[in-house]
Amino acid sequence: MTDPSKYKFNHTMLRVKDPKKSLAFYKHLGMSEVNKFEFPDNKFDLYFLAYDAPGAPGHGKHWTDREGIIELTHNYGTEDSDWKAHNGNKQPQGFGHVCVSVDNIQAACKRISDAGYTFQKKLEDGRMRHIAFALDPDDYWVEIIAQNPVDKTEDVTTTDTATYRMNHTMIRVKDKDKSIKFYEDVMGMNLKRTSENEAAKFNLYFLGYGSESGNKSANGVNPTAEKEGLLELTWNYGTEKEGGKVYHDGNAEPQGFGHICVSVDDLDAACKKMEDKGVEWKKRLTDGRMKNVAFVLDPDGYWIEVVQNESLKAAPGKY
Repeated sequence: MTDPSKYKFNHTMLRVKDPKKSLAFYKHLGMSEVNKFEFPDNKFDLYFLAYDAPGAPGHGKHWTDREGIIELTHNYGTEDSDWKAHNGNKQPQGFGHVCVSVDNIQAACKRISDAGYTFQKKLEDGRMRHIAFALDPDDYWVEIIAQNPVDKTEDVTTTDTATYRMNHTMIRVKDKDKSIKFYEDVMGMNLKRTSENEAAKFNLYFLGYGSESGNKSANGVNPTAEKEGLLELTWNYGTEKEGGKVYHDGNAEPQGFGHICVSVDDLDAACKKMEDKGVEWKKRLTDGRMKNVAFVLDPDGYWIEVVQNESLKAAPGKY
């Protein structure tokens, strides 16, 4: 048996050109390196970053027992080459952004800017004055949202990165109904919030594990800002009527975003349940040499890694 209430949206994987620069950026946002895997024979390393300060939801936990991790994948030599990550917002589109929620958004954005980092959208740009988009060293978009009312923090000059949360990951989907059904019925997530934007012809659907989010909202739009481990599905009206595949999974060229990952209570049982649901596999648990990871494909072809939560049960072999 497997219990989806024990599943966790563990991490989001991004390929990076220069790990030193990327690590510096995410550590500036207050994240800590909670794990690292080195594969010199295969010429790549994996860095796992998360919020780990006392009070953070995952503080002190095993890396598989957390939500809101960013996994940075570095293929050796890219830092000395002309390779460039595809951020998913230029054509072909797919992955959109990761999002960090902060205590005092004006002070947090100033701190990012003062460190020399640039923005796709500054807080004061456009009509949406409650969000910003910073750019990491590979031009991945990092949305910055507020945990507290924006009008109450205008004169606050300090920000505490220990209170930050890796809130969500956004991907674009072709058919909202198919995607929501997949993430609810197959992956065991719950729909936490819906944001309909009829004038702009797109909707946002936030899914995740754990308790309900409630209606509390700091700025009328972010009732889930205090959470970690949410998945945002962006649906642009009419894409469900288009033929064939609409969005880029990030693993075909040009590469950038790689996958999201769910940790489960019992890896064998969870994979059997997914098999019984008729999922399409990228890699079954029994395929290849790595018997401790599987990859499921969602309705848009995005890869979902499935791993054992090692705080609940030992993993079958090494990662």
